[in-house]
Amino acid sequence: MAVRRKRFRIEDIESAAAPADDDPPFHHEIMAELAVLRRQMAESFSGPRGDGVTPELAAAKAVLESYRAQIAQCEKLKIELDLIHAAINRTKQEIAVLHGKSFSGAEMAKVTGELGAVVGGTEEATQQILAAAEAIDHSAGMLAKVASPEQHAHLTEDIQERVISIFEACNFQDLTGQRISKVMSTMKFIEHHINVMMDIWGGVDAIKAHAPVDVDDRVGDARLLNGPKAPDADGHASQDEIDALFG
Repeated sequence: MAVRRKRFRIEDIESAAAPADDDPPFHHEIMAELAVLRRQMAESFSGPRGDGVTPELAAAKAVLESYRAQIAQCEKLKIELDLIHAAINRTKQEIAVLHGKSFSGAEMAKVTGELGAVVGGTEEATQQILAAAEAIDHSAGMLAKVASPEQHAHLTEDIQERVISIFEACNFQDLTGQRISKVMSTMKFIEHHINVMMDIWGGVDAIKAHAPVDVDDRVGDARLLNGPKAPDADGHASQDEIDALFG
């Protein structure tokens, strides 16, 4: 007969505390809770969409893209402002050149003096030519009345001297041409720099778009005085057309 071994008290306590299966109590509940926590943590960092973008991150990205677009616009605006600044500086330089060499100082005084000399020389030559023509007319009339050879010779010499005086007076056109050439040189200098300024701001067409309407505010006879036209100017009547008008 086999002898039954006496169980110790500690063995009875351990046998009573051990579960029936290998899993500890509430294992499934604990694992389920951990799964819920894991899912909540994943959604908090990667969002419910599972694309790695949370609503906060999406909003931050949208703000960042907006800032980038504004920075790009500011860069374009800076480029345009730099172009305008450069154009203004170039225009200032051209104006400074015109002011220093044309519109003030000795150059403009020279232009004014040359134009004054042209007017004065033309008037003086005209007076001299008219006086000589009157003297020639008078001497020719006297020549037809005198009979003595001495008076005839004297009047003939007087007429010749008056003719020479007319030739001398006609030399004014040479001096006038030289003076006008100096004035034209200055005008071309001004025209060149004005054209440069117009090119800086887009050319002639761009300037014409801002030109004011040309209104003739003259009244009375002044409205009818337009001065002599150039041969190739619009509305110029040739001598043949004038002759045809008078039949």
